[in-house]
Amino acid sequence: MSQTNTSRIPLRWRGRIARLICPCAAASLSGTMFASALAVGLAMQAPTVARADEGGISFWLPGLFGSLAAAPLQPGLSVTSFWYNDNVHAGANVTRAREVTIGGIPLTASASLSGNVKAQAELAIFDPAYTFATPVLGGQLSVAMLALYGRLGTSLNATLAGTLGTPLGTLPFARSDMINDSVTGFGDLYPQAFLRWNAGVNNYMIYMTGDIPVGAYDSTRLSNIGIGHGAVDGGAGYTYFDPKTGHEISGVLGFTYNATNPSTQYKSGVDMHLDWGASQFLTKQLQVGVVGYVYDELGCDSGVGDRVGCFQSRVIGVGPQLGYIIPLGPMQAYVNLKGYGEFDAQNRAHGWNTWLTVQLAPVPASAEPPPSAARRIYTK
Repeated sequence: MSQTNTSRIPLRWRGRIARLICPCAAASLSGTMFASALAVGLAMQAPTVARADEGGISFWLPGLFGSLAAAPLQPGLSVTSFWYNDNVHAGANVTRAREVTIGGIPLTASASLSGNVKAQAELAIFDPAYTFATPVLGGQLSVAMLALYGRLGTSLNATLAGTLGTPLGTLPFARSDMINDSVTGFGDLYPQAFLRWNAGVNNYMIYMTGDIPVGAYDSTRLSNIGIGHGAVDGGAGYTYFDPKTGHEISGVLGFTYNATNPSTQYKSGVDMHLDWGASQFLTKQLQVGVVGYVYDELGCDSGVGDRVGCFQSRVIGVGPQLGYIIPLGPMQAYVNLKGYGEFDAQNRAHGWNTWLTVQLAPVPASAEPPPSAARRIYTK
């Protein structure tokens, strides 16, 4: 169940969502630790508070993929959990778009707007995955289902001034809105599938994911932990990893197709996202590096409910990462902390976000020592 606390009038704005997919992964430099660390590469990071498209909100969360995204995995079940914290703000463009979307500006009004939107999200994400041992198309198949629970708080301050058309003619008007809203609950579900190939230090991947809109969402609410519509996302990735030197670099390019939101009749455009990571393993367990992303909406928004025009969004993020592998008998834990600072934002909220990832995965079985050669027995 979700709990909502709203101050003053409710807004028809779809608040920022929480959703996920692949965290930065780690890998060790040799033997068992290396192979098991590669399993971390699968963990698709949970959807988190996404931002762009309708009201500045997107299905895809930039930074979902990280280091070793295309590296091969250890067959079997792995469980990844995330704690995600996000603090963002936006100016007049996004504020106006949300006022329009929620019906805060009448159709007959011509108005200028000044103001800002701020949001903070804290999400707990659970992402179990299974990697098959039997090859598929010569590659390694993995499937996962991501779910999340968390809280999102949003505030909007805006001042509108303009004219309002009436049967008696146009009339001047001015209004100030101060709205605070929060919601706690479950988000949408995100099924995921990956197919990976390995050729020495070169690793390749294709993936497909999507949005099942079953999370806490209400189009009349300022904050939501769901996007209210379906989406399909797919792409390809590459990872270079040399276990001898510990050098690693990864990149994943993907595109999102958004379905029409049935509550608002708004259809977001096609989105492009490039997530990347680069790291160095200082030891078999310790990893340091940088991560980043570029998010750009390629297609214009549309639909009967679109009253803000094309409203294309863009943002770039970059930041540090630190990973560590902890042996736990037949299992191992991988802990990763990374953060992004955002810039070059257009028509979307931006700021900073941090990820704390913990993955529990099986350690590859050690090679059995060769049996001792049987002594020959000579008899007379």
